[in-house]
Amino acid sequence: MSERFTGPTTELLQALIRNECVNDGSPDSGNEVRNADLLQTYLEGAGIGVERFDSRPGRTSIVARIEGSDPSAPTLCLMGHTDVVPVNPAGWSRDPFGGEVVDGEIWGRGAIDMLNITASMAVAVRQLAKDGFRPRGTLVYFGVADEEAGGQWGAEYMCDEHWDAVGADYVLTELGGWSSVGHDGTRSIVVNVAEKGIAWRRLRVSGSPGHGSMPYGADNALITAAEVVRRLATYRTRPHLDDLWQAQVARLGLPAELQAALLDPDRVLEAIATLPHAAARIAHACSHTTISPNVIHGGQKTNTIPDIIDIDVDMRTVPGDDADVVDGYLAEALGDLAARVEITPLQSGEATRSAVDNPLWDSLRTNAQVAYPGAQLAPGLIMGGTDARFFRDRGAIAYGAGLLSADVTLESFGQRFHGNDERIDLESLGLSGEFWHGIATELLT
Repeated sequence: MSERFTGPTTELLQALIRNECVNDGSPDSGNEVRNADLLQTYLEGAGIGVERFDSRPGRTSIVARIEGSDPSAPTLCLMGHTDVVPVNPAGWSRDPFGGEVVDGEIWGRGAIDMLNITASMAVAVRQLAKDGFRPRGTLVYFGVADEEAGGQWGAEYMCDEHWDAVGADYVLTELGGWSSVGHDGTRSIVVNVAEKGIAWRRLRVSGSPGHGSMPYGADNALITAAEVVRRLATYRTRPHLDDLWQAQVARLGLPAELQAALLDPDRVLEAIATLPHAAARIAHACSHTTISPNVIHGGQKTNTIPDIIDIDVDMRTVPGDDADVVDGYLAEALGDLAARVEITPLQSGEATRSAVDNPLWDSLRTNAQVAYPGAQLAPGLIMGGTDARFFRDRGAIAYGAGLLSADVTLESFGQRFHGNDERIDLESLGLSGEFWHGIATELLT
């Protein structure tokens, strides 16, 4: 464990958690200004200049820079978001905003997603400044608001309006860093080089209003909506078994016949169903565009038959499944009900991917050896969305990275992500801090 990073990162992470920057998706939630103030004070304590950017009142992002001496040298941006998702305290064993350290782990909303990375990056940058770091290339620390609601008031706003402040050749952010050991004894550390696209849709189902005491033969929009939801839930999109999927299957160390089935478009769904539940959920999301009806709005009164029901659907697209493909999937899933449904896009963005033949990838591999000699990097796909996409759209190489302890598996990470009893071990904090420090030093010097 890297002691020079573990203690400071623990303290900073606890403070970030306790600031409760909860983003419920509404424009004025988040209050990231609290974490922005904290990070600004922390970084300025090492003599680093910090700029503040307010997309809306309370929606503050910060940028700190260690300027390079050579304008032709690359710029590296370490980006961590400062908001967290809502939480139901009733499902937790401890205070979700207590930031308690228990048995070598910090508990709290955001401990995994992604305040641990936001904190360890800040600690690494502060340490570099205290060391008198004078790089050829420029180092940017970007503490960004609003990632949990799609980035409109955070990374999207900053890339559109203040690219001169955050623009970079290389970007490191969430998610990655967990690892596994194969049958040959080689450790593979996941670095996510791609992420699925987003295609949120609102499906409006129409009917005819009437009195709830006379339901016979009524055109009840809620009943039609229930059938719409059922059809969406049972619809199956086409499998997408690209090189990232093939590499993921190879890392699982499964019997040859099961591996072959997972690589066969005609058998992959049946094969996924034989995996343990947590692994099956991940495998399906990595190999298919997914459709998840998650929110329903409608109805006026218990005794009134509803005439309008809105269903909000979360769709995550694999590379190549653009808006036309999404519309085709929905039309096919709805079938004869398609004419009853009005579809409106809520949020859209195509899948993005970065190449791995570049100095940043080489530096990630080199610096992973400090903790895990002989380890290999395993390129992966993020199932959700991150702020990396805004940078990839502008030509930057962006990875979801980190370096976590050997006890953190994909399954344990995934279960705590947006879940109850979210927590991260202290060893991972130290490993990640050392990782960012080493990469910045090697890449920018």
